[in-house]
Amino acid sequence: MRKTFQRSAWLTFLKKDQNKVLKIMHLTKDDIHISVKVLKELLANAHVLSVKTQNFHWNVEDMRFHMLHAFFSEQYTLLIEEIDEIAERIRMLGEYAPGSMAASLDLTMLKEVTYCHDGKEMLQQLTEDNHTIIGILRKSIEHVAKTQDQGTLDFLISCLRQHEKMAWMAKSHLKA
Repeated sequence: MRKTFQRSAWLTFLKKDQNKVLKIMHLTKDDIHISVKVLKELLANAHVLSVKTQNFHWNVEDMRFHMLHAFFSEQYTLLIEEIDEIAERIRMLGEYAPGSMAASLDLTMLKEVTYCHDGKEMLQQLTEDNHTIIGILRKSIEHVAKTQDQGTLDFLISCLRQHEKMAWMAKSHLKA
């Protein structure tokens, strides 16, 4: 009986906490549900892209090694910052951010890379992955724009600009 009481008390506390978030943020449960779903998918895609980019940083073999090694480092550093901001936005909305690789792999639209050392192929994959995320972000922005969650909408637009820039930079290296 004691476990039931503790569990019940905990669920009541969580429900009160979620209702407090709804009241403070002036959002409906549906608004938060849509925003959190979109943010969790973005988090997963950014996480997988970050791991892939760091893998490329470690394993690149190319005539332009030094330049690509530094470029990949800059890219995954930006992604790590974005990942943190996405997770924080999810927490602001009263939900928990998925933090495991398994959760990211379940939610991502990107493919993992098992073996790659060619700089050109790496740049091509990063360009394609960023374009995939750009497409997802555009659809996500449409969904969130139908809610009252302008904070998440603004955040997604800034992520869109970042991924557009990252895709452009990676693609620019392919013209060499």
